[in-house]
Amino acid sequence: MKRAFDIVVSLICLVVFSPIIALVAYKIKNNLGSPVLFRQQRPGKDGKPFYMVKFRTMKDAVDEKGNTLPDAERMTGFGNRLRGSSLDELPELWNVLKGDMSLVGPRPLLMQYLPLYSAEQARRHDVRPGITGWAQINGRNAISWEDKFKLDVWYVENQSFLLDIKILFKTIKKVFIKEGITATNHVTTEPFKGNKHD
Repeated sequence: MKRAFDIVVSLICLVVFSPIIALVAYKIKNNLGSPVLFRQQRPGKDGKPFYMVKFRTMKDAVDEKGNTLPDAERMTGFGNRLRGSSLDELPELWNVLKGDMSLVGPRPLLMQYLPLYSAEQARRHDVRPGITGWAQINGRNAISWEDKFKLDVWYVENQSFLLDIKILFKTIKKVFIKEGITATNHVTTEPFKGNKHD
C-alpha cells in the first residue's frame, strides 16, 4: 500500500505543481544561474546510493584555491526564502516516483555519515528515505543529531499507513509556520561528526 500510495501521490503532485516547479526553476535561473537543479549522491534503503534531486539554493562560490565556500557565504536571501518555503524539495517527487525515496521516511543524509552511525542509528536505512518524516515534524534541523536519529528509528519500528498520513498533514502545517528550518548558528544544519561517546 505504501509504495502504491507513493506512486499515485507523487505523480499527481508532479502534474499539479508543474507550473510552480517551472516558475521556481525560472527564478533560480535568474537569481543563481545554472544549473537549476542540485544533484547529490545519498544513501537510500539499506544504504544503497542514489542521486537525490533538489532545487539549488546556494551560489557556486569558491575561494582563491578553488575550495567551496562555507554554506553561510554561499546562501543568498533568495535561497533562504526558497528553503523556508520548502519549494526546493519539490524535485524529490521524481525520486519518489522512481522508487529511490518515499513520501515519508527518514531524511536521506550524506554518504560520509554512514560509517559514523551506531548500529542502532543505522536502522534508519531499513526503510526508504523520505521527503518528510517523523523527525521533520518533531524539530527538523533545530534538534540534536542524537534526537533526530532516535526519532528516525522510532518511525522504522512504528511505521504504518495512518502514521504516514499524520506526518504528511503535520508537514503541511510545519511548512506554513516555518519551524525548525535551520539549526542554531547555522544556515542549514551542523554536520554530523559521530556520536559523542565515540
